[in-house]
Amino acid sequence: MKAFSLKIYGRVQGVWFRASTKEQAQRLGVSGWVRNSADGAVEAFIQGSQRAVDELLEWCRQGPPGAHVERVDVEEAVVADEMKGFAIRY
Repeated sequence: MKAFSLKIYGRVQGVWFRASTKEQAQRLGVSGWVRNSADGAVEAFIQGSQRAVDELLEWCRQGPPGAHVERVDVEEAVVADEMKGFAIRY
């Protein structure tokens, strides 16, 4: 089980990035959350199997149609044992 905190920069708000990330995470069986940041970025916490997390990270580097991802900052995080499912935070 791996966990990462992400900050995604570029044109990532107003392009369904959060909803699309949730959809991808659920498809892959990844737990966590995603939210818009006040600075125009998107933040996320993701955890799951190495394969699933790697696949979601790769997806986040492109995002949904309409997004333009400039960069993704990734930091390893502590696995949150109590976290189940994937949520959009407001």
